[in-house]
Amino acid sequence: MEFEEALSILKSLCSKDVVEHCLAVSEYAYEIALAIKNNGYDVDVELVRLGGLLHDIGRSKTHSIEHGVVGAEILRELGFDERLALIAERHIGAGITKEEAIELGLPPKDYLPVTLEEKIVAHADNLIFGGERVDIDAVIKKFEKRLGKDHPSIKRIILLNDEINSLLK
Repeated sequence: MEFEEALSILKSLCSKDVVEHCLAVSEYAYEIALAIKNNGYDVDVELVRLGGLLHDIGRSKTHSIEHGVVGAEILRELGFDERLALIAERHIGAGITKEEAIELGLPPKDYLPVTLEEKIVAHADNLIFGGERVDIDAVIKKFEKRLGKDHPSIKRIILLNDEINSLLK
């Protein structure tokens, strides 16, 4: 699928602020993916670009924690590549464990990013507030305020940040 076609679908389903956020995430994720590829790693930069664009399509139906699962369902119904559906499903924070998913009322399974492309989109999404890029300290503060200082997702966000940064060196 071409980027413009995916953008048209996103615009038809989502509010302007969600589209702007998705464009910012797509752009940042693409930059990260290109830099990682240029360091000799195998990464599908076009998948990352499209995944960043479509990661929040579930916000067309809900802004709850379920938006990742809903987004994956929408992408599957529209016939998108399963890899894009998994990016949407696994992008929240640095992922959600099966135990956390059960606590949150999500279908019981792991929603942790597995592939490098999934990790890049999740990371870029963490570092974009609205349409603006922020640093990891702002991300940690936001999650600590929302979830508490000792929540396991904060450690996962830091580990994901470290992993991506190690590929950029």
